[in-house]
Amino acid sequence: MRILIVSDIHANWAALEAIQQPFDVCLCLGDLVDYGPDPAPCVRWAMAHATHAIRGNHDHGVAQGIPVSGETGFKYLTGVTRPSMWQALGPEERRYLLQLPVTRRCTLAGRRFLLVHATPRDPLDEYLLKDPSTWAKRLQNVDADVVCVGHTHIQFRLEISGVTVLNPGSVGLPRDGDPRAGYAIIEDNKIELRRVAYPVERTIAQVEAMPWPRRAKDMTAYVLRLGKLPVEIGPEGTETAFFDEPDPDDGEIT
Repeated sequence: MRILIVSDIHANWAALEAIQQPFDVCLCLGDLVDYGPDPAPCVRWAMAHATHAIRGNHDHGVAQGIPVSGETGFKYLTGVTRPSMWQALGPEERRYLLQLPVTRRCTLAGRRFLLVHATPRDPLDEYLLKDPSTWAKRLQNVDADVVCVGHTHIQFRLEISGVTVLNPGSVGLPRDGDPRAGYAIIEDNKIELRRVAYPVERTIAQVEAMPWPRRAKDMTAYVLRLGKLPVEIGPEGTETAFFDEPDPDDGEIT
């Protein structure tokens, strides 16, 4: 059995389209929308191809019609781009996002999988990086062999007391210094974290055509091209993010 795992597509159809891996089962870990210029084909792809899919915090916000306001960080980008999601998605696509479960369990090739967008404790919002000690706490009383998560846009794999925590990274907006689309493949119980190049400038051209402020377009283009957050170099070579990570829209590290 060949399992494709994708997450955090964020309305970047060019990136999703570049993943041409054959698969028997597809697991989609949420956040199909916001930030990017092309949500409809991303949602329709999930509707057609995701065997098991769950809701991300951005899927929840778009489906529920929740407006966002903020002047910094990804909260700002969410507020700017969300109205475009509502305009681009039809009733069927929004209904699909609304009915996605927050968690899902399945058994594949004899292994028990738990799918959550963020963490088992807080499936939508908790922002947790590759921290074994904190993940050990989050895995207490979790009955699964593989816990699949997204949300951070950073690829990682952890082995903790017989449980694998797998984050395939972000398809549409990586933040780990590699702008290529991230995903994971599991075949014969072997896990591979993979990347694939895609036409980033095509997505940026679409961003340029959107009715968004110049600031939002520049921030989005920076992250798309470099796969990391914008920073400015201060005195003595210190780096300061143009917008902090995480922010209230993307949860918090606890």
